[in-house]
Order: sequence, then structure tokens, then C-alpha cells
Amino acid sequence: MQVGLVASLNRPGGNVTGVTFTTTELMAKRLDLLRELVPQAATVAYLADTRSVVGQEMLSEILVAAGVLGRQLAVAEVRSEYEFEAAFASFVERRSGALVVGASVLFDSHRDKLVALAARHKVPAIYQAREYALEGGLMSYGASYQDAFRLAGRYVGQILKGANPADLPVEQSSRFELVINMKTAKTLGLDFPPTLLIRAEELIE
Repeated sequence: MQVGLVASLNRPGGNVTGVTFTTTELMAKRLDLLRELVPQAATVAYLADTRSVVGQEMLSEILVAAGVLGRQLAVAEVRSEYEFEAAFASFVERRSGALVVGASVLFDSHRDKLVALAARHKVPAIYQAREYALEGGLMSYGASYQDAFRLAGRYVGQILKGANPADLPVEQSSRFELVINMKTAKTLGLDFPPTLLIRAEELIE
């Protein structure tokens, strides 16, 4: 709704419907998961893409969460992949002990670069989707892309059979998964607490 594509989730109107991800509401959870893993990290970095309303809302949400959890937040806002290097340099300068990467199409398009930078700087990082952990990222927490694609595929079938998109409520992917890359944890010299391991949907060995 924030970008004006639909009138509401229940009654989208017009000729558009689809599947949406829960993103903003999960920022505090991602920060809390990092706190469990690296409780000594007083300053946590946040890589943000605030060109969209959703990106701005995520930044506001994690700033509030950082205050509640007693963490300083080192924020770097980027507009292209060419600013990644400078962002990570600023995180090092501010002695950030962990990193939250915001949800963004830009970041999804350059997962490999972000994961490589986190590895080079040896910073524990959490991302929004399993695909980052598969790429070598330390851990991810968010809605399942596969679940969203399944929901979208079901809608495609209904529309091809004559359903009106205006009458199909926008669905929200409700399956959330914590994925941990154990190889990356070993490289970083991190031992995941059992409380995190037992909650993981998947452990990548």
C-alpha cells in the first residue's frame, strides 16, 4: 500500500494483486538475534536503502529497536552497489561488532558482493532471506521466498481462469525461517548458542 499499487490488502482494487513480504516488523527481531549471537557488540552496523517508503520505515524501526536493546546503531545509507565499500569502511571506523543488512531489491541483486564484504571485514551479519545464507552469509531471518512464489503461482492460475485481480486480497507470506551457515560461523570463530540452533529452520554445513 505504501507505494500506491493497491487501495488495501483486503480489497486491492484496480488490476493489481499479489504477495507481500513482512519486512519492517522483522527489523527488531533480526537485531535481537544478533544480540543473542554477539552480546558483546555494543555498536551494530545497519546497511540501509532508504530510497523507498519501506526502506525509511525499516530504518525508523531498527533505530527504535536499538534503543530498546541498548545498542548503538552505525547507519550507512547507500543508493548503488558502488557505495558498498565506503559503507563497510565506515562500519569498521565506528568499530561495529555486527551488521544488519536491510531488505532491498538493490541488496538482493548484489548478494554476492555484500556477503564477500562481510567476510572480508569479519563482521557477523544477518540478512533478510535464506538466499544470502546460501551465498555464504552468516545467517538470515525473514519470510520464505519459496513460500511467496508458491502463493503467487496460485494467483496466476486463478487469474488465468478468469478471476478478477481486484477481488483477490493481497496475501502476506506467513512462513518465517531462520537459516544459519555453519561454515561461515566456523570461519568467523563463532559458536552459536543452542537457543539459536534449535530455532533454526536450516543449518548449512
